[in-house]
Amino acid sequence: MTGPANFLKLAELTAAERRRCLARTESDLGPYLEKAAPIVAAVAQEGDEAVARFTRQFDKAPVSADNLAATPDDFRHARKSLAPDISAAIAFAARNITKFHQDQKPEEMWLHEISPGAFAGDRIGPIASVACYVPRGKGSFPSSVMMTCIPAKVAGVEKIAIVTPPGPDGSVDAATLVAAEAAGVTDIFKCGGAQAVAAVAYGTGTIPRCAKIVGPGSPWVVAAKRLVADIIDTGTPAGPSESIIFADETVDGRLAALDLLIEAEHGADSSAWLVTHVPEVAEAARDALPHFLKEMSPDRAAFAGTVLKGPQGGILLCPDAASAIAFVNDYAPEHLQILSRDPKAWLPSFKNAGEILLGEYTPSTLGNFVLGPNHVLPTGGWARTASPLSVYDFMKRTSIGHVTREGYPALAREAHIIARYEGFDAHANAVSPLREKYLKA
Repeated sequence: MTGPANFLKLAELTAAERRRCLARTESDLGPYLEKAAPIVAAVAQEGDEAVARFTRQFDKAPVSADNLAATPDDFRHARKSLAPDISAAIAFAARNITKFHQDQKPEEMWLHEISPGAFAGDRIGPIASVACYVPRGKGSFPSSVMMTCIPAKVAGVEKIAIVTPPGPDGSVDAATLVAAEAAGVTDIFKCGGAQAVAAVAYGTGTIPRCAKIVGPGSPWVVAAKRLVADIIDTGTPAGPSESIIFADETVDGRLAALDLLIEAEHGADSSAWLVTHVPEVAEAARDALPHFLKEMSPDRAAFAGTVLKGPQGGILLCPDAASAIAFVNDYAPEHLQILSRDPKAWLPSFKNAGEILLGEYTPSTLGNFVLGPNHVLPTGGWARTASPLSVYDFMKRTSIGHVTREGYPALAREAHIIARYEGFDAHANAVSPLREKYLKA
């Protein structure tokens, strides 16, 4: 379509066209799975040599098998070279992110009396290790360092490794290193893409094998995670950025256009929709987009333009609020912003979203960087069942049970009945008079 963005009317779409609007770039991973498979296999066989070779090939970075790890000198140079205001902003964000996740952290153990003399609960503790994937292809993302590493630290994970693509000179982005220090992490490795996922799944001479990998990434990363999912926990699905701006009649459509561009500028594989039932809002947004695109760099404007004029973005005018809400819930976006003077009135209607940002003063920018909640969110519709990255992703629960002498008879009696019904003789015998003979002894 002509103009700065697709302008679609939901009432005029066929069922197939509506389904296409709900699709994302990561919906068809077939080509990526096919190409990532030999990369994963090579890293499993050759270790550091394969990681370095693919990093030279794909990132055009002069790395070798013996210099994949960031050094103390790299950290010192990063601290000196980074502008003071950036360092201060990273420290500000780190404090908020830490506070949010500390408040989120559950108690280490709870034990409640389920029935007289019978107690059950959970013991909650950290996993042993995690790899945090920090993308770089379309920019540098110190925020992703903090969003993945800080909750892991708060959870108590002892071994945290960062994998991130190096720049053309083979170095790690300075802000990424400073953010890693703010998060208390020093193990950083210069690799990204499918080779980085494989490296932390299998382990190499330099890069440790980890129990889990978290963090957003390209379809290459998503594909590689699927290929190694039987040997490493691949965490919350987090692919290319996606957002929906829902706007009602109380807001200026130009503000909706301004916020629509936030996630659209991440890359051509992003998804971004303005969904509204108010024609004036939709038209004002469409008219404002060219002005805001001119305020962006050519690269970012090109990304946003590709998204908004492609199959994964634009302006969707709905016949009424109910159909707009239904589309949003079917889409299950990573980011949902409710643009309204009274956003809390709309909040109960939205069931599926990775995060929901309320009102005119809460653009995704704040959520992505400094507000505190995690910006690693489920994508590709996974917000229907998955949750944002949190301290819970770095912890595991162990169920605890304790039955006293006084509580045992009542539970044993009922358990014996169920065991007999299900045909488990040993289960039944263990709570039969046979047990009481040995307890008395």
